[in-house]
Amino acid sequence: MEVLPQVRDYLARHPDQDAVRLVVDDEHGEEALTVPRAAVELLARILAHMAAGRGVSVVPAHAELTTQQAADLLSVSRPFLIGLLEAGEITYRRVGKHRRVQAASLLEYRRRDDQQRREAADELTALTQDMGLG
Repeated sequence: MEVLPQVRDYLARHPDQDAVRLVVDDEHGEEALTVPRAAVELLARILAHMAAGRGVSVVPAHAELTTQQAADLLSVSRPFLIGLLEAGEITYRRVGKHRRVQAASLLEYRRRDDQQRREAADELTALTQDMGLG
C-alpha cells in the first residue's frame, strides 16, 4: 500500500492540527509517537520526490555549503556556480580564500530559476499555439 496518498489525505483532513500522532508497529509491539506537523509535511514532500524517482537531500536552511556541494545540489558545474556567485545571484561569504554558500540563498535561487523556466515554457507554448503549430 502506497503511503503518500494516506499522508496527504490525513494532512488535508486535519489542517489545524499542530502535531500528528503516529503508530509504530515493530517486533516489540505498537508504540505511539507524536511528531510536529511540519515534520510530516516534510515527509510527504520527500515521499513525493522519491515516488517520482528523484533523489532527496535534506539541508538545513542555515547551513553553509562548499561550492562543490552547492553545484551538486543545483546539478551544475562548479565554474558555472562560481559565475552565479560572482554575478550576485546567490549569497555567499568568504572563509579565507574559500567561498561558503548559504543554503537558503541557493534554494531561493533555484525557486526563482524554476519560476523563470516555467514562465518561459508557458510563453513558448502560447507562441506555438498563436502560430498554429500546436
